[in-house]
Amino acid sequence: MRLVRSLPLLCLLLANAAFAGEASKPEFLNSPDPDMAKLPFSEAVRSGDLLFLSGQIGTVPGKNNALAEGGIRGEAEQTLNNVREVLQRHGASMRDVVKCTVFLADIGDWPAFNEVYRKHFSAPFPARSALAASGLALGARVELECIAHSPRKDK
Repeated sequence: MRLVRSLPLLCLLLANAAFAGEASKPEFLNSPDPDMAKLPFSEAVRSGDLLFLSGQIGTVPGKNNALAEGGIRGEAEQTLNNVREVLQRHGASMRDVVKCTVFLADIGDWPAFNEVYRKHFSAPFPARSALAASGLALGARVELECIAHSPRKDK
């Protein structure tokens, strides 16, 4: 008798577990930009409540992956605009970013990058790491990857 009364609860718990398992699968998100869609990676991946962005560089959308002009400041501005676009495309904003990793071709560009970065983020700032790399994709001077807290929206 006790088992019969517990059966509906057990069914509900099993259904919830099955749904949770389905919702926890990563969602691989691609760019609508034909130039970017050709590349062998997703522009972002949603896993749980986190949105992981692939590294963004200062390419100008629709310009065959050409880098923005203006040196580190021009590329940094375009890179941060690209980050913003990817976030918005997938239901998040710059305020949702919790972690950034900055890759610079020249660590001497760190102060100039920070000037531009401060225009796009405000306190409380995301956690951040910065490092110099011996070479970035397409000869870029900066690459930025971000993680945002962005719970999945019901469709």
